[in-house]
Amino acid sequence: MRLLLVEDDNHVAAALSAVLARHGFDVTHARSGEEALQALVPESDCFGVVLLDLGLPDQDGYEVCGKIRKRTSTPVIMVTARSDVRSRIHGLNLGADDYVVKPYDTGELLARIHAVSRRTTHEDTSSGIETELRLGPVHIELPTRRVSVDGAVIQLTRKEFDLLALLAQRPGVVFRREQIISEVWRTSWEGTGRTLEVHVASLRAKLRMPALIETVRGVGYRLVAPAG
Repeated sequence: MRLLLVEDDNHVAAALSAVLARHGFDVTHARSGEEALQALVPESDCFGVVLLDLGLPDQDGYEVCGKIRKRTSTPVIMVTARSDVRSRIHGLNLGADDYVVKPYDTGELLARIHAVSRRTTHEDTSSGIETELRLGPVHIELPTRRVSVDGAVIQLTRKEFDLLALLAQRPGVVFRREQIISEVWRTSWEGTGRTLEVHVASLRAKLRMPALIETVRGVGYRLVAPAG
């Protein structure tokens, strides 16, 4: 897999590139936001993952993330020292698929890279029984991965859509956290649990319907179908 590493510290980049290379990644190193954007040709998804450090010398990392998302659908993992939920949600709203908080474990980073790079079966489904889901003002088109609320299209990341589609196909049913992580992230790795919480919070904010996804304490989540 080709991976674009956006990191201004050459020593950090060299060490990380060596580790990634040992695990089969073909790493391209960009030292600034501008180099990263130049490497991402709009009409080509030549990279499997973009690993984006937010502490860049020339541009705000969040701004670069937004620009990347406008150019390509390639999964983006943010690397940040900011551990607060608000910062993570902001990054997800800009189109990031996941985040890693510094200092991070190499095993954690590799697990997240593999998780976001897996294309879910939702994208290639050719003959599902239902292709559209309507839940009150929420309209979900599974083949096109399009979500709208009261006719207004809502921009979701790949994982946000997969999470919403999973819950929406069985409204009222409680999905265990482990089950959601297995089906959406294709992994049983325990560290993904915090990512799930952030994605739920991001969905609630984007859809402007905080009551749509209900937390079932100690178990998981369920979608509460709105009236109308």
